[in-house]
Amino acid sequence: MSTKLNRRDFFGRMADGLQGAALASLLARDCLGAGEFADLRPRKPHHDPKAKAVIQLFMNGGPSQVDLFDPKPALTKYAGQPPSRDLASEVRAVRETGGLMPSKYAFKRHGQSGTEISEILPHLSTVADDLCVIRSMFTTHLAHEAALFLMHGGRILSTRPTLGSWIVYGLGSENQNLPAYVVLDDPKGPPINFIQNWQSGWLPAVFQGTRVRSEGSPILNLHAKDEYPPAIVDLSRSLLHQMDSAHRDKHLGNAELEARIANYELAARMQMAATDALDLSKESEATREMYGLNDERTHSYGKRCLMARRLVERGVRLVQIYIEGQIWDNHNEIWKGLDYACGKTDRPAAALVKDLKQRGLLDDTLVVWGGEFGRLPIAQAPGEKAGRDHGPSGFSVWLAGGGTKAGLTYGSTDEIGYRAAENRVSIHDFHATVLHLLGLNHRTLVYHREGRGERITDEFPARVVSEVIA
Repeated sequence: MSTKLNRRDFFGRMADGLQGAALASLLARDCLGAGEFADLRPRKPHHDPKAKAVIQLFMNGGPSQVDLFDPKPALTKYAGQPPSRDLASEVRAVRETGGLMPSKYAFKRHGQSGTEISEILPHLSTVADDLCVIRSMFTTHLAHEAALFLMHGGRILSTRPTLGSWIVYGLGSENQNLPAYVVLDDPKGPPINFIQNWQSGWLPAVFQGTRVRSEGSPILNLHAKDEYPPAIVDLSRSLLHQMDSAHRDKHLGNAELEARIANYELAARMQMAATDALDLSKESEATREMYGLNDERTHSYGKRCLMARRLVERGVRLVQIYIEGQIWDNHNEIWKGLDYACGKTDRPAAALVKDLKQRGLLDDTLVVWGGEFGRLPIAQAPGEKAGRDHGPSGFSVWLAGGGTKAGLTYGSTDEIGYRAAENRVSIHDFHATVLHLLGLNHRTLVYHREGRGERITDEFPARVVSEVIA
């Protein structure tokens, strides 16, 4: 009998031995997502990190850079003149378009760094020497929904994992009794795109952001309706763990099941830890006053900023704070809108930077402030009711702590604040830089899915903006 193997025999026997085991492993990884991290245990970064945690102050709607961080005297010089053809091409509401519109606010240099900040941000001006202002951000989409998908997930697709999920996927968490990724949204209303701003997409669900409320019970149904003796609670949890483990063993590679079990077990551990972490009554009156908790205008945002400090203090990896809806979307009556938005967020944001610094936490906590785009330097709507339309081609964000250069102003827009001109920073550059500060390489932070190595920067060109790193 011939011992030669034909092609059909070869593949028929591939299921045997080491070859079959290797093939099964590859198929399990590609088809089921097995073989990837699916827990929150802390993991080693790719290189020595500058930062261990991130607090993102996300300003949904598009803050106006020329009214806050990017003074443009040329707007006064050319006030009322019609926009160039290039600028006019980005205007959505053409019939409402007016001429170039200077800022109503005066800018001053602050601190030893001389960072220029608008008078409408008096509290943030006091921490100017701790800020790293990037004036040359740009994006490619001028609609809120698409720009938010890009800012958070690196693509305009609605199913992509967000930056926060990628961070937790890469690093895990230092505290196994609290969520690694916490979201503090505004009790007055959720942001545009709602939970898609902190989704895990096709990453295991354990890496999705956990919403924590700032009013009422922070986490619904955290405590049992009926209290039982500790011995009974421990016995029931042990039994549930054994049953979950047995069920999981029968469905190996089911990432959704693994995440669900992990979340239930985390919820049990959170009953004590979350109550302590979110109890602001333990804070001094001076701290509460600094964050604006005694002022109706700043109370809500200040409370969430203080909660964020307490969470990163306890090892939470990432905290995102959102404002109601999109209060920075000032298409008309921009001066009224900016007064409200700055009045709500300026004092708490500055207090957060000061508080982290005085507690020795700012060195390894990265604070990020910014929206999905900026505003155009021309008027939208006439007279006192004028506002500014969406401006994706050039806008400002600021960073503080976490290994960034304090007191630095990086990049610039053109003469009128329309387009990023010098040292341009794309969304993918921004993601690569945040990951680098946390010790992660955006090219090697990969999730294998359907035969493809997925990254937050995908195949787009992206660079770490080393100039802003201390």
